Amino acid sequence: MEIQCFGISKDITKSKSIEVSCEGITNVSDLKEYLVETYPEFTMFDSFMVAVNHSYAENDQVITSTDEIAIIPPVSGG
Repeated sequence: MEIQCFGISKDITKSKSIEVSCEGITNVSDLKEYLVETYPEFTMFDSFMVAVNHSYAENDQVITSTDEIAIIPPVSGG
C-alpha cells in the first residue's frame, strides 16, 4: 500500500510517499505500530493522525491496499 506523507512525516521518511507491505497490517493501529518500528522518529510525537480515503481514521479502522492513506503529523501554530 502507498502511504502519503505530509509535514514533518515527509522529513522523517525522507519521501512524500512510501510503499508498505500489507502483510500484518489490517488496521490503522497496525500501521502506526509499523511506522514507529520502521521510523523511530515518530516516537517524538505524543500522537499523529492517519487519514484513510480523505477522512481522519480511528485506530481500529480497517485498511486495505486500495485505500488512500496519509500520515498527518501534529501541527503547531502561532
